[in-house]
Amino acid sequence: MKRIPLCGPSITEKEIAYVTDAAANAWYENANNFHERFEAAFAEYVGRRHAMALPSCTSAIHLSLAALGVGPGDEVIVPDITWIASAAPISYVGATPVFADVDAKTWCLTAKTMARCISERTKAVIPVDLYGNMAEMDAIGELAERHGIAVIEDAAEAVGSEYHGKKAGSFGHTGVFSFHGSKTMTTGEGGMAVTDDEALYRRMLMLRDHGRKPGDTGFFNAEVGFKYRMSGLQAALGLAQIERIEELVAAKRRVFSLYRARLGHVPGLTLNHEAPETKNTYWMVTVIWDRALGATKEDVMALMAEKNIDTRPFFYPLSSIPAYADATDRARARAENKVSYALSPYGINLPSGVTLTEDEIDYVCAELLGILGGHRSKRDIGVRELSSSATNCTTAWQGDEREETPQIAE
Repeated sequence: MKRIPLCGPSITEKEIAYVTDAAANAWYENANNFHERFEAAFAEYVGRRHAMALPSCTSAIHLSLAALGVGPGDEVIVPDITWIASAAPISYVGATPVFADVDAKTWCLTAKTMARCISERTKAVIPVDLYGNMAEMDAIGELAERHGIAVIEDAAEAVGSEYHGKKAGSFGHTGVFSFHGSKTMTTGEGGMAVTDDEALYRRMLMLRDHGRKPGDTGFFNAEVGFKYRMSGLQAALGLAQIERIEELVAAKRRVFSLYRARLGHVPGLTLNHEAPETKNTYWMVTVIWDRALGATKEDVMALMAEKNIDTRPFFYPLSSIPAYADATDRARARAENKVSYALSPYGINLPSGVTLTEDEIDYVCAELLGILGGHRSKRDIGVRELSSSATNCTTAWQGDEREETPQIAE
């Protein structure tokens, strides 16, 4: 089997045509043409008044925190299970990250875990829509409002997901997105911030352009700001992708349905959850296995790599990584965030690209179950022998739903 990548974009003639047009024509008086079209289309899709195209989701979080006035002496709550980009901007503005535990099913922040972390210094919270799933945004929003806490919804991994009929990114003071090459829709690199707050939007516009007031042509900067603008070529690519977004989301959900048919009923395995009134776009197909099976994510990833299958680890708790070795909240988080520390060692992301074939998914599932089922010697594992209970996983799958893949209703 050829190498199966973790993920990758879907690029058609539409994207190529738009980027070619931008390269040829998006200059001088037309320099912002694709930016304006992309931002307008994205805002309409998410259901927000304003959208701002940016170089990354990281910059969108940074800009949001800065515009909200978060700074030294403030605390910002962030889930312990997420990519560091969700938390790093807290340090950029001089505030203190506080690491909250996650829900065992959704793997997202909850109002309950957030409440445990609120102090008189809490200025903002950054719920993360992990791997395409959605946090309980209504309850989080109500709790935040009672305590005067700003909400920045990190929807980097969840474009197209929905919670109670509302799109990911439509909650909170701002919603932020990533368009990295691995995401459901891409601009290569890039991001977006969305908001309904006119004053906050104007403040963000000024900060993203080196502290210049909108419309300033005299280079008479009012304050020190940032250089956070997306290129016209990226905006052209993004416009083509947002015009195809329902197709891309449907493709992601189809990929997950194929995995679910093969792995969803295997004893000892748990896949991404989709709660009632939630639409998960499954940016990453993730599998968690019971600790009793005896392998860590590093064990399994190494063996999958030997079979030409790219995987990535379920996120390490932020409070466990070297970058936060000196974090003031590290000791408390490590002691109290039981779910985060129980999930992380036993989960990986499987290949999740929208161009995956059914044969490739068959191969990935067969190899994963072979590894977890103990069909490798102790020497192959390199760390430990898997328990015999995993053998039942392979047996169960071999006779499982192979006739017709059930489709998830769109």
